[in-house]
Amino acid sequence: MTDDTIGSCTIRLAGPQHLDGARAVMLDTFYHVFGHGYRPQWHTDVIDLDGTYLRPARHALFVATEADEVVATTAVRAAAPNSPPHPRWLTDRYLTASTAQLFRVYVRPGHRRRGLARALVRRAVAFVAAEPTYEAIYLHTDTRVDGAEAFWRSLAQVVHDPRDAGPGTPQTVHFEIPIPGRTTGVGRPAAPPTCPATTR
Repeated sequence: MTDDTIGSCTIRLAGPQHLDGARAVMLDTFYHVFGHGYRPQWHTDVIDLDGTYLRPARHALFVATEADEVVATTAVRAAAPNSPPHPRWLTDRYLTASTAQLFRVYVRPGHRRRGLARALVRRAVAFVAAEPTYEAIYLHTDTRVDGAEAFWRSLAQVVHDPRDAGPGTPQTVHFEIPIPGRTTGVGRPAAPPTCPATTR
C-alpha cells in the first residue's frame, strides 16, 4: 500500500516509530473527548499496540501524521461485538474469526474536518478487502460523541440502533461497512426477529 496525502498529512500503515504518538492520541481521546479516561476492560489494546495491531498478520493500525506527529488513528482487528453489553444476536451474527472490527478512529481536535478519518477508514477497508478470511466489517459508536453518528451513517449501514426501542435505551449504534467486491454481511439476519433493547 502506498501512502496517501491529505493536505500536510500523510495516511500510512503504522510502524513501531508511530506507536507512542498513536497511544497519545487514543489516551487523550479517552480523557478529553469521552471524559471517562482509560478503562482496562475496554482499552487493553492501547497499552499493547504492537502485540494487538502490528504483529498479527490480519490486524493493522493506520495513522495520519503531520511531520513527525501522529494526529489521527484507525485500527482493524478480528473481533466480534461482546454480549453483554451488546445484544446476543449481534455476537451470533458476527463471528470473531471472520469479522474485521474497526477500532480507535480518533482525530485530534485541531485536525478535524480535514478528511483524515474518512481517509483512514478507506485505508482500513482496503486492508480488509485484501484479506480473504474476513467476511464483514463491523463497528459501533457512541452517538453522544459530537459528529460520530453522522460520520458513520455517511460511510456505513446501520445494523442495530437500540434507540428504536424507545427512550432510555443505550446510545451505542452498530454499523456494517460493505467489503468492496463482496456480498454484504455474513449470511445471517441483518436484525433480530424482534429488536430487543440492549442491556448493560
